[in-house]
Amino acid sequence: METKTERVKIPRQHMTEQDPKVRITNFDEVPLGYSAEEAVLEAKRCIQCKKPGCIAGCPVEVDIPGFIKMIAEGDFIGAAKKLKETNSLPAVCGRVCPQEDQCEKVCVLGRKGEPVAIGRLERFAADFERQAGQIFVPEVAPPNGRRIAVVGAGPAGLTIAGDLIKLGYGVTIFEALHKAGGVLVYGIPEFRLPKRIVEAEVDYLRKLGVRIETDAIIGRYKTVDELLEEGYDAVFLGVGAGAPVFMNIPGENLSGIYSANEYLTRSNLMKAYRFPEYDTPIARGRNVAVIGGGNVAMDSVRTALRLGADNAYIIYRRTEVEMPARKEEVHHAQEEGVQFMLLTNPVEYIGDEKGWVRQMRVQKMSLGEPDASGRRSPVPIEGSEYLIDVDTVVVAVGTMANPIIPSTTPGLEMNRRGYIVAREDGGTSRKGIYAGGDIVTGSATVILAMGAGKASARAIHEYLSGGK
Repeated sequence: METKTERVKIPRQHMTEQDPKVRITNFDEVPLGYSAEEAVLEAKRCIQCKKPGCIAGCPVEVDIPGFIKMIAEGDFIGAAKKLKETNSLPAVCGRVCPQEDQCEKVCVLGRKGEPVAIGRLERFAADFERQAGQIFVPEVAPPNGRRIAVVGAGPAGLTIAGDLIKLGYGVTIFEALHKAGGVLVYGIPEFRLPKRIVEAEVDYLRKLGVRIETDAIIGRYKTVDELLEEGYDAVFLGVGAGAPVFMNIPGENLSGIYSANEYLTRSNLMKAYRFPEYDTPIARGRNVAVIGGGNVAMDSVRTALRLGADNAYIIYRRTEVEMPARKEEVHHAQEEGVQFMLLTNPVEYIGDEKGWVRQMRVQKMSLGEPDASGRRSPVPIEGSEYLIDVDTVVVAVGTMANPIIPSTTPGLEMNRRGYIVAREDGGTSRKGIYAGGDIVTGSATVILAMGAGKASARAIHEYLSGGK
């Protein structure tokens, strides 16, 4: 084994990617993953700290040095088992988690150089296990007679289901859509998270014993109170925040203007990108403008390119420094030819005689003082308006809570923005009802929703074991 000094000198291993000119013609995954040799070399960079900050930086408490040590020793299946001790979705996390702001951010090597590529190694171990056909399904505790209803099969719901089923609870997930996965299947595109990966992770939970009912809209099909009356001992609400938000500017009702929710759901969940094999129509604009600067905006604009756009624009009212999207996603979009119109904001849409959007009036912005989020507020520049030709617009400026659960669950406390008020452990104003993920925080990351699911699993277990 290399000495600590020798390990530190190993450079961070680059992950091979599809060429940008090739990948904009397909929906295949962009990063191609590590080879076994690359993974072992990268794992050997980890110096196995005595007090590893990376574990504290992980919302789902993965034993990061533990699984990396196994990769360095060539025990790839062991590494996957180690990951699954605390994380039911490692192949997903290895692809879409913002490791650069969490576990890798506190890696000791990052102080003087580049941190260990924790996310890439997590992806490698999970992919190796799946591709080898050696999916390990651990023993679960004997049934304890308690039943848990989980509303929503997104990252939070899948995580809490995986944690509680191992403790002997009977867990049923109720999912409104026809596929389990939540944002993982309707929001994140194939080129960033292949759907076969999500399906494999969901199938693993089924093998553990989790029941999943799809096409089951809680609040219509059954209410939360009816679930409790049926004998469920606790209910977890992980329904996300999937209602679209628009900007309420003139012309926004013209045809050709979509919410990112609809645009991405058509492409991803309903497979519009494979039309006519799948019969879901989708706008294939030539001049597509996406409003916003987050990951959803990047997903939308990169999808537009792959659907044949000649010009794909990001319209964002701040600079690249303030963009909430992951740097990797911005970089990939730039490589692929997305045109970034920064410090720019739409003020009006102009249509033709048939009611289709044809132009967008935009205004230049400057940055003023920081707002409540800490980012500098955009300030309009008078007299700076001009027109851009567009035939498709995707609005990706955020989402809000769907009111169906709150409106059918008396006594459930909500905040003024329509999100469920919950403690850190997920407990709500109603005894036995817990909540976590975007329905509590507003739009956030996959891994934070998973962390909320894990916290609620712990709280529910304590509650049903005679605790508070």
